[in-house]
Amino acid sequence: MNRPLIPMIDKAIKIIEESNNIYIASHVQPDGDSIGSILALGMAIKKVKKEVNIIKVDDIPVDYSFLPKLEIIREYDVENNIDIFISLDSSDLDRLGIGKQFALKANKVINLDHHITNGNFGDINIVSSSSAATGEIVYEFIKRMEIKIDRDMATCLYTAISTDTGSFMYCNTTYKTHLIAAELLKLGIDKDYINRRLYQSKSIERVNLFISSLNKLEYFLDGKIGITVVTQDMLKDNNAKLEDTEGVISFIRDIDSIEVACLLKEINDKETKISMRSKKYVDVSAICDRFNGGGHKRAAGCTIYNKIDIAKELILKEIKNSF
Repeated sequence: MNRPLIPMIDKAIKIIEESNNIYIASHVQPDGDSIGSILALGMAIKKVKKEVNIIKVDDIPVDYSFLPKLEIIREYDVENNIDIFISLDSSDLDRLGIGKQFALKANKVINLDHHITNGNFGDINIVSSSSAATGEIVYEFIKRMEIKIDRDMATCLYTAISTDTGSFMYCNTTYKTHLIAAELLKLGIDKDYINRRLYQSKSIERVNLFISSLNKLEYFLDGKIGITVVTQDMLKDNNAKLEDTEGVISFIRDIDSIEVACLLKEINDKETKISMRSKKYVDVSAICDRFNGGGHKRAAGCTIYNKIDIAKELILKEIKNSF
């Protein structure tokens, strides 16, 4: 248990126990940590409260279609009598999409996250940048609620932690990460099945897009920077979706000379989403912060509202300045 967070966790639990109409949401373009976290916490609170609503703020990638109770993530109309809104894994309100409207209507907002760039926008902020994943914090939160974690909840939490640590390979992985994973394994989750679904079930469309993106890869500063792009034309040519870019950025970062890897994804001719990874010393969250983005020192993202070619020039200039 993260000792400094215990008073805030206890305060949040007390408010949950005293409330009825509760909404939970995470960020747009959901990943394994966000989906696993909202499912696990939602299932836990449902054991003591009936009115728990998990908001679908964006399409859920097929990678996570195997997760139990996925159907409880639904679309809702914004209402006025919201007792609590719980934000998970989102560094700011804008990242919540439609969830932001629910947050603004709520009597209390609980902000639970692990990003160092979190803006502490909640009435209660449970933010731990030392945690490898929001799933770690949710695990501690549920244990503090004295709710027994069942196999479905454990599957979601393991998925959350595994995906945000690169299957326990990233530098954010700590001894606590492994201890929590061990406790989840004790509950009888099917680790092999989870790993197959997460890491060994790539579609042909994803593989073809991966190849296309590597063909666009460019190196700068003697191979220290690697940048590639995924355009709308590339998506169409490969019959792929934006979610199929998963894995590209990590592959580029893993090239021996690379310190900073950057992937630009064209949403349209006025919006480009950027994912960044670093290996040893460049703080990519600081770079993304200059474009109103954020994340972690070694993994961050932002959006540049411009054509992809211009976005590439802008982000490359900032990356070079970080060396």
